[in-house]
Amino acid sequence: MKIRARGIQIGTLLTGKNNCITDVANVRVGHVTLDEPLENEEHLATGVTAILPHLGNPFREKVAAASYVINGFGKTTGLIQLDELGVLESPIMLTNTFGVPAATEGALRWLLDQTPEIGDTTGTVNIVTGECNDSRLNSIRALSITPTHAGRAIEIATTEPSDEGAVGAGKGMVCFGYKGGIGTSSRVVHSEMSTESFTIGCLVLSNFGKREEFASDRYMKIEPIIQPDAPKPADGSIMIVLATDAPIDSRQLKRIAKRSGIGLARTGSHYSNGSGDIVIAFSTAHKFLHDRPDAIENVQLLRDSHPIMNQLFQAAAEVTEEAILNSLSQAVETTGRNGLTVHPAPFS
Repeated sequence: MKIRARGIQIGTLLTGKNNCITDVANVRVGHVTLDEPLENEEHLATGVTAILPHLGNPFREKVAAASYVINGFGKTTGLIQLDELGVLESPIMLTNTFGVPAATEGALRWLLDQTPEIGDTTGTVNIVTGECNDSRLNSIRALSITPTHAGRAIEIATTEPSDEGAVGAGKGMVCFGYKGGIGTSSRVVHSEMSTESFTIGCLVLSNFGKREEFASDRYMKIEPIIQPDAPKPADGSIMIVLATDAPIDSRQLKRIAKRSGIGLARTGSHYSNGSGDIVIAFSTAHKFLHDRPDAIENVQLLRDSHPIMNQLFQAAAEVTEEAILNSLSQAVETTGRNGLTVHPAPFS
């Protein structure tokens, strides 16, 4: 159940149709989930999530993109080139910490199959992958994520509303001592000065925070139900993916990405020392063709001084906060390695 179905409304802006990142037209999300007991109280509780910016080939049709590192204790691929060139040319892959190489290889193999010219008649490709550490529930040393899982997540990605909670990369994640994982939300922004409106969506992989840090008094209408003690957390992490159809460039996307930290902080995070808090943002408004022969690229851009820009800032904060809460609200009780069971947050 999404947080709004529990009577909890975040912010003042209108949500998109499904309150999901896929409200941004043609954005696709796919999940592959692993849930399997192993010998000696070990357990696979992990997965892969893929986010694709449109229906076409992301290498041949790149989109404007940027990243913002709130706290850099994370293991990622592709962010250096993403920020240098300001474009995304691969699916965005999310998985567990030790699954990053396999998820990256899976996305690479998928793109090589789709695009024979990569590494032959044209250059190489930049794969973007992010992670959180799910080792409290998942036997992470088993290295269970394979390139095939990543390729499958890409292949089944859909524009339908994304599943949330303990799915895909979120299967083994823990947030504020409760079951966390995948959460998503969206907002529609517009201005009275024009008839144009734009959508911004967010998908998070939540895996951070101690029980006592959670700003539960902002969201829970009743006294929290007494639950078993939460597992002692590491500092944890969060991956935040923002998508929008607003016509903005890499510089503007980074400005918007910074506002995600506001939504993260509202839930109770203080970006702890060992936390990898990373934002990846992209705009689908313009596709940069890889093989375009023209020397000049004609791109329409939203003016920084237009009121819609402020609404996009506000929306980035709102969708991040609500996506985190949806990751908690949609989660289910999950048992993992060493018999550890993590319970959902006790929303009313």
